[in-house]
Amino acid sequence: MASVIEALALGQGPKRVVVKDSIDIAGYPTRAGSAALAEVPPAERHAEIVERSLAAGYRLVGKANLHELAFGMTGLNAWTGTPQNPSFPEWIPGGSSSGSATAVAAGLAEVGIGTDTGGSIRLPAACCGLYGLKPSFGRLDRRGVMPALSSLDCIGPITADLEELIAFMAAVDPCFVMPSSGEAPRLAWLRVAADDAIQAAVEERLAASSLPASPASLALLEEAYGAAMAVINRETFEGYAAWRDDPRLGADVAKRLRAAGQTSDAELREAEALRRAFTAEVDRLLETHDALVLPTLPHAPLTRSAAEAGEQDLMISALLRPFNLSGHPALTLPLSPQAGYPLALQLVGRRGDDAGLCRVSRLLAGAPRANATD
Repeated sequence: MASVIEALALGQGPKRVVVKDSIDIAGYPTRAGSAALAEVPPAERHAEIVERSLAAGYRLVGKANLHELAFGMTGLNAWTGTPQNPSFPEWIPGGSSSGSATAVAAGLAEVGIGTDTGGSIRLPAACCGLYGLKPSFGRLDRRGVMPALSSLDCIGPITADLEELIAFMAAVDPCFVMPSSGEAPRLAWLRVAADDAIQAAVEERLAASSLPASPASLALLEEAYGAAMAVINRETFEGYAAWRDDPRLGADVAKRLRAAGQTSDAELREAEALRRAFTAEVDRLLETHDALVLPTLPHAPLTRSAAEAGEQDLMISALLRPFNLSGHPALTLPLSPQAGYPLALQLVGRRGDDAGLCRVSRLLAGAPRANATD
């Protein structure tokens, strides 16, 4: 099913982990799912997240597939093969951490380690009916992760069980400590553009939880999406300078890289100004609320057949990408797929308060789901 592109046997622990192939594992090449990197030498040392996972007693069982160069949202990959979405076979697995999510959904591992620069953990987790956390920016060390420099990218876990996700974060980050139970968290229910079925599912989950939620909005949300696109385009173009003209690149990634190279210095300056303004706006809202609630996806993901026919949908990340720009932690949790396609709810927390965000997620995840089929 192409979730795992190379089997591993590192570590002796009972919990299995797959690692996205944009993350270094000593003795194995890091090819980022690209034929252009087919001849790169093996990594000389483990990435920091790999070292921490092994030290915490996890067992690494595979290098996970991905959308080429981690620069795409569908998860399709013509060179390594496209992972099958075990939970929703008609739909894309989601990118770019497609292999990390599908391996977990298929029961091949308890934890899939992915990276999220514009939704690349939360999107595949949502598409596959899983939990996925983009930690606060800088929370988990990116040493040994491609591209080497990024002001957006975060390493994080994908799991089928929220407690598994929490346990992994506590194991690899000594500063991650779950808060003791206290007052009910105050939630801000963001008004965003999303399909009616998605909004209804989020509303149902909130109602079932009985947690207090007040309507709110972020005026700069849409602009933050555009600013995040400008930043990722410039940083990805520069990060893959050695391979961006390689004829072995997949057509979709080559096209995106060419377009990314047109990002101007003026656009980047505007994006950085918007980053500061949007970050401050989110911070202000979180002064009076413990977490923001919104859909993970604004509409149904592409079907696999539509993606294979060449359709693209970068706007599937419209509610994800802004929080890469701001650096706030964001976690997606699955909802009952009553609309016939994957549904998920996203929570956003204060910067640095990843454990507090997980506490809110635990309260929402424990709420009963009417007509649940998953």
